[in-house]
Amino acid sequence: MTIAVLRPELDRPRSFTQDTLGWVPWLEPPAEAELTDAQRAGLVQASRAASPYFRLLAEDPTVLEARTRADFDIFHSTRDGLPRGERELAAAVTSRVNGCVFCASVHARFASHHSGREADIQRLLAEGPDALTDDGSDPRWSAITDAAVALTVTPVELRPEHLAALRSSGLDGLAILDVIGATAFFAWANRLMLSLGEPEVIGT
Repeated sequence: MTIAVLRPELDRPRSFTQDTLGWVPWLEPPAEAELTDAQRAGLVQASRAASPYFRLLAEDPTVLEARTRADFDIFHSTRDGLPRGERELAAAVTSRVNGCVFCASVHARFASHHSGREADIQRLLAEGPDALTDDGSDPRWSAITDAAVALTVTPVELRPEHLAALRSSGLDGLAILDVIGATAFFAWANRLMLSLGEPEVIGT
């Protein structure tokens, strides 16, 4: 029987951050050396065996493989559609709304790196999505942020006016699909990660 392990001594982050965080599972994942061939295949990338999160998901390798290939397709197939930085923006907004500190840290770093707008991403983390929409200075980022917030709350909150705003800010159909894909993926992934463990501050 798998036993849940709670760690009161854990050094938990006290705010959203772009720092690199650790993640500690509440259920004991398989040890890396114990992974079966099927579980290793489900990881898709061999390096992911080092992650306790992915080793835990490897308990169902078929689902993990489908999840990972969807992740790669949404965020790395950037020949067409939305630029990588704005896909990561949608993921960071979603993670901020859902309160997933770990995912927000990862995708905020990616968004900062690929967009070159670290200060704006930091404002998102510190103040929430309204920080990117209230001043009206960037209609494109505002439209992406508003759409991501709506879809994160519940799918029916994404309304025609959100799509109209995305189109009017220059996004074509493929780019809009990327906003929806990045947001929907993390609206699900945040909830999965939040239910299986918690973030940890790691030494620098």
